[in-house]
Amino acid sequence: MRRKLAAGNWKMNGTTTALSELDALQDAASGAAEVLICPPATLVAAAAAKSGKIAIGGQDCHSAASGAHTGDVSAQMLKDAGATYVILGHSERRADHSESDALVAYKTQAAWAAGLTAIVCVGETLDEREGGKTLDVVGRQLAASLPDDVTGANTVIAYEPVWAIGTDKVPTTDQIAEVHSFMRSTLIQRFGNDTAQGIRLLYGGSVKASNATEIFAVADVDGALVGGASLTASDFAPIVAALNG
Repeated sequence: MRRKLAAGNWKMNGTTTALSELDALQDAASGAAEVLICPPATLVAAAAAKSGKIAIGGQDCHSAASGAHTGDVSAQMLKDAGATYVILGHSERRADHSESDALVAYKTQAAWAAGLTAIVCVGETLDEREGGKTLDVVGRQLAASLPDDVTGANTVIAYEPVWAIGTDKVPTTDQIAEVHSFMRSTLIQRFGNDTAQGIRLLYGGSVKASNATEIFAVADVDGALVGGASLTASDFAPIVAALNG
């Protein structure tokens, strides 16, 4: 049975004062669903020190374990700071930093080597959606971004339609179901049924309290990767509650 996961991506938001939101989120994290917060790298250690029932993750890592990479953070550094997860291949990284599928795969292997669970993101742009290319894009990203040693323990996959992130535009439940069903069948074909059925599939893209219950009712949606609505406990806790049912 796949454990539900509510993951919050704070992106480039938050200073030490924001860590009080972790305290306010503790009650919500007492349910069956796993709750994860991925703060900026500057807050990972402090967040982990007071995380309680909440898992802490990074938002990116370098593909190398160490070296002359000014400004970068390795997976081992995140692990040492107390992280257990890391988000990789987010559309904002792919767009703003020209990250390729191959680089995401290398980063995923680096995350595994450090003992982190990788949350690998995939998703199409609006032009790709309107051009009927959604499944082609997602399929290509899954094929090239995932190394061969994927398991349900070391990898989570997040489908984030780029056009829905922070826009208040949300795919219909039928559209979400189509992509999540496609991802599950694609994983089965590549990794076998037992492995594929253990991999959690998250939906991300303008998830909030008002639409969470409807989204979580879709088959093969095992939780959410939430952006802006994860910044405060008052916004994120209702999403966690919806996931817990």
